[in-house]
Amino acid sequence: MAAARTATRRSTAPADAAESANAQPDTDETTEKPSLKTATNKTASAAKTRTPRKTATKSAAAGPKKTKADATKKAGSPADGEAGDGEEPDLDSPDLEDLEDVELEADVVEEPVEEVDEKDPRKETKDGDFVWDEEESEALRQARKDAELTASADSVRAYLKQIGKVALLNAEEEVELAKRIEAGLYAAERVRKSEDESSEKLNPQLRRDLRWIVRDGERAKNHLLEANLRLVVSLAKRYTGRGMAFLDLIQEGNLGLIRAVEKFDYTKGYKFSTYATWWIRQAITRAMADQARTIRIPVHMVEVINKLGRIQRELLQDLGREPTPEELAKEMDITPEKVLEIQQYAREPISLDQTIGDEGDSQLGDFIEDSEAVVAVDAVSFTLLQDQLQSVLATLSEREAGVVRLRFGLTDGQPRTLDEIGQVYGVTRERIRQIESKTMSKLRHPSRSQVLRDYLE
Repeated sequence: MAAARTATRRSTAPADAAESANAQPDTDETTEKPSLKTATNKTASAAKTRTPRKTATKSAAAGPKKTKADATKKAGSPADGEAGDGEEPDLDSPDLEDLEDVELEADVVEEPVEEVDEKDPRKETKDGDFVWDEEESEALRQARKDAELTASADSVRAYLKQIGKVALLNAEEEVELAKRIEAGLYAAERVRKSEDESSEKLNPQLRRDLRWIVRDGERAKNHLLEANLRLVVSLAKRYTGRGMAFLDLIQEGNLGLIRAVEKFDYTKGYKFSTYATWWIRQAITRAMADQARTIRIPVHMVEVINKLGRIQRELLQDLGREPTPEELAKEMDITPEKVLEIQQYAREPISLDQTIGDEGDSQLGDFIEDSEAVVAVDAVSFTLLQDQLQSVLATLSEREAGVVRLRFGLTDGQPRTLDEIGQVYGVTRERIRQIESKTMSKLRHPSRSQVLRDYLE
């Protein structure tokens, strides 16, 4: 059957193509078919490999013709060891029939199924944002708070693990490091002075030695700092819960530790930790005074507030009750009025959005009166009064009405003096006073004042 189809197609081809095809030696046919089969197998395996990929394009749907042409082109390319462009492969070979079956398999493309998300009306608004009910919102807030606490705890744990790698120092090691730091500071001063034009220049060897001593002093300083970072953590724990995060307290304490390293004098005979404690505590307390409060209070007043709180706790423990201002004033050697003033300074601001009650459905701002808010009744009454005033002033002359408006500030709320009104109208202040007196007499007439008298009650 394959030979019959081949003969039929070759009979319909042009004569010159048939002659050229028949003129080919048998060696070409035997050489061509294995190469064609190899290319066909490669194309079939590539098509089977690409079949599982899910695509939904029109080009993939129209693939049979394009795939067949590409396969034929690959089969007849000289790169595969076959004949050149002038030679035509046998289209009726069994290998190409297998290729057609493979092409049909490659053309079966699975179309992706579009998943449509069902919209939950409770969780979508007009702006596309999500809205949660109260229980979900409270759970999310609690989860966010727990996540922040966990992240902070992880950061502290990682920091403690890092500083724990440095061994503690004994007294002899602290003195040795302090001597190296002092030598480095002295060498840095010598190098700085030598760079001035007026001072004596140093020879290159001495300059190199001094710079090495400076670097050695920096290394000793870093070693002394890293070995005492745990001291900062132990002191910062005492100030937690006072308006600053624990890591911020540690950071401020580290600044005090750096200052202590720079100022430490090993010749005094005391340990470095004893000296550094005061600098660390000062740095932490100063930072709390500057940053812990929403409304900043001077540092000296913060110290007085802390002293008052400490004495108040001691008296509460001794007396078993809250101490009176007189008792606090006696302990602090100040007046009771000063105690009350300090207690007012110590008050913390409260957010108006703070929830009130067990259910948490009300806020503090809902129970506080807004003194600047305009009552609806008063607003309507004021509007009616303005209308009545305009109608009464319309019965006067233009100059009289203008003088009254400027004199009492009925237009912009800013009363004018007689001199200012006189400059507007180009007359003396005495003339303006006469016009004002005459106009007020007219306004006191019952025909005009009766409509305004009700607003005075």
